[in-house]
Amino acid sequence: VLLIIFMISAPLLTVGVPVELPKTEASAVETTDKPITVSIDQNGAIFIGESEVRWEQLAIRVAEEGGEKARDKAVFIRADGRAPYQAVARVMARLSASGFTKLNLITDTAADEPAEG
Repeated sequence: VLLIIFMISAPLLTVGVPVELPKTEASAVETTDKPITVSIDQNGAIFIGESEVRWEQLAIRVAEEGGEKARDKAVFIRADGRAPYQAVARVMARLSASGFTKLNLITDTAADEPAEG
């Protein structure tokens, strides 16, 4: 239940929090609604858009950001590859427990990586 949806999305988002996304070979997921973006930097700090959010206010702020039917919207989680796994897991668990079901982890594509051999 901790990772309800482990869908890998690779659209290029222009969010102001600089994170170094992990590389994967997954394809992009199509979405018609504007997603809610939650970012986690390398130190575990949480951001919605460009605004830092305290842990206690996470679910409330995501709901405010999404407006009506926020829990039906996609939530894109952009976690720095160097962020502690615990920080990412806690954010996903908090959102899941608050009724958000469309959680998506954002990554970069690994197509530009040189093959090891």
